[in-house]
Amino acid sequence: MPFEVQFSESLRQKAYGGFPTALIGSEYSAKNGEQMQRRDFLSSVFVALVAAKTVNAEERKLSPEVSEETKTKFDENTFLDTIKDEPAFSGYSKLLFPRGRTEGLRLGEVSRLLPYHSYVVPKESAEVLNYMKDEVSKGKKIFYPLKTASNGRPVAGLFFFRGRTDAPFAIICPGGGFQYVGAIHEGFPIAKFLAGKGINAFVIVYRDGSAQAACDDLAQGIDFIFDHAKELEVSTRNYSLWGGSAGARMAAYLGSYGATEFGGKTKQRPSAVIMEYTGHSDISGSEPATYAVVGDQDEIASPWTMEQRINRLKAQGTTAEFRLIRGMPHGFGLGIGTPAEGWTKEALDFWVKNSK
Repeated sequence: MPFEVQFSESLRQKAYGGFPTALIGSEYSAKNGEQMQRRDFLSSVFVALVAAKTVNAEERKLSPEVSEETKTKFDENTFLDTIKDEPAFSGYSKLLFPRGRTEGLRLGEVSRLLPYHSYVVPKESAEVLNYMKDEVSKGKKIFYPLKTASNGRPVAGLFFFRGRTDAPFAIICPGGGFQYVGAIHEGFPIAKFLAGKGINAFVIVYRDGSAQAACDDLAQGIDFIFDHAKELEVSTRNYSLWGGSAGARMAAYLGSYGATEFGGKTKQRPSAVIMEYTGHSDISGSEPATYAVVGDQDEIASPWTMEQRINRLKAQGTTAEFRLIRGMPHGFGLGIGTPAEGWTKEALDFWVKNSK
């Protein structure tokens, strides 16, 4: 195994997350065929949706029946238990929020379940949950289980935010110090942003408790997408892995060593790894292109550690970019309304630019 799986210390004592990089040589632009492939990729990402996609009949059959109740919009005053009881999310609603007691908590108080995150915006959370519910009401399947408990309930799975048909895909790995999965803040909003740009985005909710289990789940998630690419209507070329904090560490390990090192079968590596605030320092020597962003006030993930890793990647010939944001702490997610706002667009541009 390429890394140790002992993560029992306090998050304040260790930085979580990770980010890798890909060696992108100038030779890719030298051949006309490869130039055409890149133009095809750029087109697939940014061409606007021209017509609504016909919903697959099987997908309709698998989607829960939506009642009149689902027409009610969530807002920051909505109780979390009300959202978890929403028929549209039947069967997987417990994976929407981090584990913990939600009784009596409203969406405006969801930050109580996200102790290692900052700038949690209830309005943003409500918007993305309403978007997900609306997708279900249109007959679209938004969740695919990866692992289930003995009672049949999923304990790991992929939430799907559809972009353009046959466009590349990204997997977003939310963080939480392997103690919880902050998808509501660090996964769903980023996926919604990417889907709006035409990217097919998946948010993985993995088993917490250990980095090993989390990386194994990510490898299984990659396999699932490759195995079902046709029915999902996604391209498997030039995919990327995104992650924040502990999730960035996951993305980095899979970028450096591949899914096969974690029980998967997919040999194809990501074309880029996008990392938010992590103390990950490991490199294998064969990283994909890597974009890293962190705030200079981060007391969990050392900005210096991130920058040093990026410098090491550049030294080995890997395309890499480091962005330090003034005044920002750990766990800012999209960073809407802060100096971090817009980093996702920069990261997306970096991915597109470095696609083979």
